[in-house]
Amino acid sequence: MAYPSVDAAYGYKPVGLIGGQVFAGSTRNYPVQYNYGTALFYGDLVTTASGYVQIATYPVSTTNTTVGVFLGCYYTNPTTKQRQYAQYYPGNVTAGDITAIVGDDPDQVFRCAVTAAAGSTTIASATSILVGQNMAGNTLTGSASTGNGAGAVVASTSNASGGGFRVLGLVPDTQVSSSATYVSGTGTTSLVVSGLTVGQIIPIGTDVFNLVNGQLQFTGSSTTAATTVTTTGNTTLTVVASAATVSGTVALVQSPEVLVKLNFGAHRYYVA
Repeated sequence: MAYPSVDAAYGYKPVGLIGGQVFAGSTRNYPVQYNYGTALFYGDLVTTASGYVQIATYPVSTTNTTVGVFLGCYYTNPTTKQRQYAQYYPGNVTAGDITAIVGDDPDQVFRCAVTAAAGSTTIASATSILVGQNMAGNTLTGSASTGNGAGAVVASTSNASGGGFRVLGLVPDTQVSSSATYVSGTGTTSLVVSGLTVGQIIPIGTDVFNLVNGQLQFTGSSTTAATTVTTTGNTTLTVVASAATVSGTVALVQSPEVLVKLNFGAHRYYVA
């Protein structure tokens, strides 16, 4: 198994800029309305209303736009009267100087997790087929215990119309690979393999590779539904029909994280 493992969505983490541009981690400060009642978590996408930052409507898309990602805040604590810096804004803070730190560059590249559905906490996989296509964001809220958001992209939203995100690549550091033996199903939407571990879950979006002379050959196929392995014997996977012949040893590769960029029209800087 890859390390580190991805056990939950954590929001949208800026890691660079498109086109090899220099990324300095620059941010912009935006005011938050006195006593604003909604929590803002690190990695949440935010928008503005009347000049004040507020949570963006999820899922962010070319209809529900954003100005960037929330990366913490500071304000005068109404009890201690001291300046307080925080990873997340808890909501209902009676301070007049609440300031959100926002990564607002429209060319930012984000690293984020992949979930099985818009409202699901289950980590899934993004298939190689999605690279260069659109994906929709999820609708989960963050955690007060960690301060982190729970934003992610949804595995089942292949080339989503109006989707808020363009997939730039998969994250190899946290990919998980399982070895199996081909049984039957080349060219069909039902692929039968054997030799998987009982209890193992093969999530939606898992890529199917042939192992040829120690090298991975992508078959053009990926799972379109999650499967729980119940036997070391034959397991039937529901997949995209294979473009290449599947045979011999098969590698099933899960990619629980992706690199994405906000689509044109999803960021307010790119809306006329």
